[in-house]
Amino acid sequence: MWARVREIVRKEIKQTLRERRMRVTLLAPPLIQLMIFGYAVNLDVDHARLALFDQDRSVAARELLDEFRGSGRFELVAQPGSEQEAQRVLDRGEAEVVLRILPGFGVDLARGREAALQVLVDGTNSNTASIIANQATLVIRQFNARQLVRTQQHKMVGRAVERPLFAPLPNVSAVPRVWFNPELKSRNYFVPGILVNIIMLVTLSLTSMAIVREKEIGTMEQLMVTPIRPFELILGKTLPFAAIGLGQLVFITSVALLVFRVPLRGSVLLLLLASVFFISCTLGLGLFISTISATQQQAMMTTLFVFQPMFMLSGFSFPIRNMPEVMQWVTRLNPMRYFMEVTRGIFLKGVGLDVLWPQVLALAVLGVGILTLSVLRFHKRLD
Repeated sequence: MWARVREIVRKEIKQTLRERRMRVTLLAPPLIQLMIFGYAVNLDVDHARLALFDQDRSVAARELLDEFRGSGRFELVAQPGSEQEAQRVLDRGEAEVVLRILPGFGVDLARGREAALQVLVDGTNSNTASIIANQATLVIRQFNARQLVRTQQHKMVGRAVERPLFAPLPNVSAVPRVWFNPELKSRNYFVPGILVNIIMLVTLSLTSMAIVREKEIGTMEQLMVTPIRPFELILGKTLPFAAIGLGQLVFITSVALLVFRVPLRGSVLLLLLASVFFISCTLGLGLFISTISATQQQAMMTTLFVFQPMFMLSGFSFPIRNMPEVMQWVTRLNPMRYFMEVTRGIFLKGVGLDVLWPQVLALAVLGVGILTLSVLRFHKRLD
């Protein structure tokens, strides 16, 4: 048995590497996705363009501007002199945020009253706007804290008593800490997800097209008249693509660690185990597509039709909890969802099987179920 399976595996590897289309399918998607999501797709906001609309012209206003500049996250690009100019700056996209300091800002601040200012943010991109608004709020809080300290110091100057008449007011400060991704790099979030997408796309397309190719060129009948049994044929056809999927796992993980410096805090063995279950799902789907496709072109189109909804419902870019409840239930049938949670949990959080066992169990059940049903259907078609 294993001698016949070995010959099928050897034939499949030679045939896959010989065809230009297969080589492109094997190499192009991983490299393109890694370059795009590793370098081009970046949700971080390191430098926001700032426009200052100063209606006060006071020392305090200049100190606030210095606070924004000193944060390293804002770059002063314009100083409009009227509301119309400030609006024009936002309309033209010359700045993402306009800091409007209202008249009397410095006087109110010196007298201990609430000083008014406005932060106008371009909300065209909601994610960017939210980040910029939070950063501006943090800068203003730091400026406010410095002003409070300065006010207390001025009150203490000149007092010729051993103890102050009034003790300083207690101050409660909250220091936020970000776990799992302290630097808030979107690359650390995207690259583990790319691992899922590449393994899914490559193994699914290769499996579906390789089997359809035999039917399209007429060699399937020749294989069936040989002593090889249907189970051995299926095993010999799928094992090379399972090995390719595991090879993609090693390649992408190496690139993530060495090139993009994505942390890998969890167990590599657990990642390998979950990958085996996930590849079982993709191989099963590829077999199923091969049974309903007559040509390689039809198999490729069906693969893209299957892959796109699974990708959109995997949680790669859009949180599943934000989807309608009906769609959340639909995602439970999507193996990409569970493998996405496993990879990000292992890479970023460093959690183990004690936390990820529901996802790993779901992958195992889906993998065995999908692969078994697809093999039975393929076996029936061969008979």
